[in-house]
Amino acid sequence: MDNTQRLRDFFFGYGRLMDTGVKTGKVDAKALEACFAEYFVGASPLGVMGGEAGEDFADMIVAGVDNYRRMGATEFVAEEVAVTPIDALHAMARVFWLFGYKRPSDGKTGTIRFENVYFVSLAGGDPKIFAWITPDEQAALKEHGLM
Repeated sequence: MDNTQRLRDFFFGYGRLMDTGVKTGKVDAKALEACFAEYFVGASPLGVMGGEAGEDFADMIVAGVDNYRRMGATEFVAEEVAVTPIDALHAMARVFWLFGYKRPSDGKTGTIRFENVYFVSLAGGDPKIFAWITPDEQAALKEHGLM
């Protein structure tokens, strides 16, 4: 069975949750937490890290969204999702994000576009993100004067 549309819907839903949290400050941490596997791996130019989505994972999600808001984030939109099936239970998804901002320092507005790559498992029935690869987010935020 090809789960392409199901996974596109999953990531657009994930994007809506992130965008709502950024826009309103009301983060549905439990819904966002449910998007992730019990264990995960993340890679970026800063290195590779892994962990368990333990008791404080929902708090970490809220803190991450709050940090974006403090920087001036005004929107966090999944603009497009491209899914590549790996097998019947796994896929890779490229999510193209738009990060809108209004800098607190001077009110200047702008956008940052970037792509994250996610690996998803359907082994438990529902899609779960178990790994992701991100660009150098810190450099992009600094370039736009948000850090």
